[in-house]
Amino acid sequence: MNRQKGIDHLFNPRSIAVIGASETKGKLGNDVLRNLIESGFNSRIYPVNPRGGEILGLKAYRSVSEIPNHVDMGIIVIPAVHVIPVVEECGKKGVKALVIITAGFKEIGHEGQEAEKKLVELAEKYEMVIQGPNCLGIINTNVPYNASFSAGTPRKGKIAFASQSGALMTGILDWSLMEKIGFSKFVSLGNKAHLNESDFIEAFGRDPDSTFILLYIESVVDGRKFMEACRKVIPKKPIFVVKSGVSMAGARAATSHTGSLAGSDTAYSVAFKQCGVRRASNMAALFDVASVFDDMHLPSGNRVAIVTNAGGPGILTTDACEVSGLEIAQLSSETIDFLKKNLPPAASVYNPIDALGTAQPEDYALCIDASLQDENVDSVLVLLTPQAMTKETETAQVIVESHKKYPHKPLIAVFMGGNSMVYPRIVLTEGGIPIFDFPERAVHAIAELYHYTVIRDSLKEESIPTFKIDKKKAAEIIENVRKDNRRVLLGNEAHAIAEVYGIPVAKIKLATSSKEAKLLAAELGYPVVLKIASPDIVHKSDIGGIRIGLETPEEVEEAFLQILDNVKAHVPNALIYGVDVQEMAKKGKELIIGCSRDVQFGPLVMFGAGGVFVNYLKDISFRLAPMTHRDASELILETKIGTLLKGVRGEAPSDLLAIEDTILKISQLVTDFEEIVELDINPAFAYEKGNGVTAVDVKITIGG
Repeated sequence: MNRQKGIDHLFNPRSIAVIGASETKGKLGNDVLRNLIESGFNSRIYPVNPRGGEILGLKAYRSVSEIPNHVDMGIIVIPAVHVIPVVEECGKKGVKALVIITAGFKEIGHEGQEAEKKLVELAEKYEMVIQGPNCLGIINTNVPYNASFSAGTPRKGKIAFASQSGALMTGILDWSLMEKIGFSKFVSLGNKAHLNESDFIEAFGRDPDSTFILLYIESVVDGRKFMEACRKVIPKKPIFVVKSGVSMAGARAATSHTGSLAGSDTAYSVAFKQCGVRRASNMAALFDVASVFDDMHLPSGNRVAIVTNAGGPGILTTDACEVSGLEIAQLSSETIDFLKKNLPPAASVYNPIDALGTAQPEDYALCIDASLQDENVDSVLVLLTPQAMTKETETAQVIVESHKKYPHKPLIAVFMGGNSMVYPRIVLTEGGIPIFDFPERAVHAIAELYHYTVIRDSLKEESIPTFKIDKKKAAEIIENVRKDNRRVLLGNEAHAIAEVYGIPVAKIKLATSSKEAKLLAAELGYPVVLKIASPDIVHKSDIGGIRIGLETPEEVEEAFLQILDNVKAHVPNALIYGVDVQEMAKKGKELIIGCSRDVQFGPLVMFGAGGVFVNYLKDISFRLAPMTHRDASELILETKIGTLLKGVRGEAPSDLLAIEDTILKISQLVTDFEEIVELDINPAFAYEKGNGVTAVDVKITIGG
């Protein structure tokens, strides 16, 4: 079934049936039908109620089947117990899109969850799409129609907004009417039984009436589908998201460093970064950006000119720009000369341009126009504080006029004040100028739009590198571990899999006696390391399960016995397979490279500073696999250790290409084997450029 074709019926229906329509005020069926009529939907509306008759001046039908004509879209507002039979009736009727407003499904427990599964089965059977259940409804301001039980209809605009919370949407709708923010589509996702955020992102991307996409989500249904949809849309339209539920409370227990360091929200942040989604910390920030984008062109660069009538706000704005990654524009000599000739001698003609507290509307006009004409300026922020001689409303009018003359650069106003700013705000809003109370919010909004342009231009198709490996051999090792009823691989097994994938490892072999340990040590060559081989002991050094730098057979024998004694003392019930004998790798910069598996997005690869203090230093970065070369490079350089690896204070750079290569091989490994739920290489030693990397300790855990 083509979901996008179904959403087309949802967005542009030629006829709508309201199933559960009511003549009684206060009932959902009455609110939805009334909204639909009053929103100006000029195609056919069919109220459906078992009593028939007439509802709000329209002929009512006793059932969907009784409607004599074709129905594109159905809105269901009946008790949950009756929904499934009605959905089947709609399917037989040929309805292609349903909005199920009715609650009482998976949010109430197992019974409701089973009912939702039945809804999905019916949707697939009859090739229709279902929005909801348990949702506010849907609004399209361009058709127009309001198929919801909201208390109002938003203004027409270019913003497509989808929310997992219907209650939040009602508050935003009411607020947007006051702020005069317009929307193209207003979608309540509800329980997402069938259509989910990814389906609507793709639909918004194709929608000619939508140029800016905002989302409020608590979770995603399919992480990979979400990322693919965003990557497809973002080169054409920005996507900004507020994702709630960021606490560590939902993080599962993990045995590896990677698993314990990856919080419950990490995968979402990484997914947004990799597919170009901009994440807002709160709803206010989300709509700050939207208000700027709605009436402004995107900035072509990050150079900002500041025009003010007070020094303090100008300094605050300068600081905010630098923190946000914006640059204070270096005005051209022509602009500076013009300002010197036309402003009072005490005025500052360098950026920020301070026209003084005596600044009149005409002073603002010449400063703004000069800034907008300057080729070194990409956007202009205008600050105003109410002083004795300030003409707030007249200044607002000249800002609007400047925007009309030079519409291709963002022009944003910050009017700091209360009662005196009521009328100026109206003038600016009606004139299409974004208006803020304080500079920090304005700066954040313009910075976010600039960062979007950078992301958009960098989202080029890049292939996922693959390495030629013996996947069958790795699969055999994992299968043998399963047969042994284990989830944690022994050191020699984990190293063997790493070796299969071309990852340089310190050679390791399992000894079951001190005599065998001495033979293996001689074979590998001294010095050697001994480690306990037990699936029950992950952090071996904590219980004396490791001895390093052993130089003689006598030291090997003594260490073998001592390790076994230590383990028996600290973990008496641990299952012991023996002791691993490993060659002693040459010291290098200690790194950690690992992976944990996120339930929505799959393998989450980690890189950072390694060693015993990894959990305390937390110098780490994450990316989702499969990864590109650019992903791997960015992963390294986002960390402090990444800076050191480039070489500092005369130190030779490390082998960054070999590190990147190792990361990409791990990315392929955890993509190839979904059963690998956690992987740690800690430490991996990085050597000077041209000398590669060595994985010293490899841990792998598979799913049950």
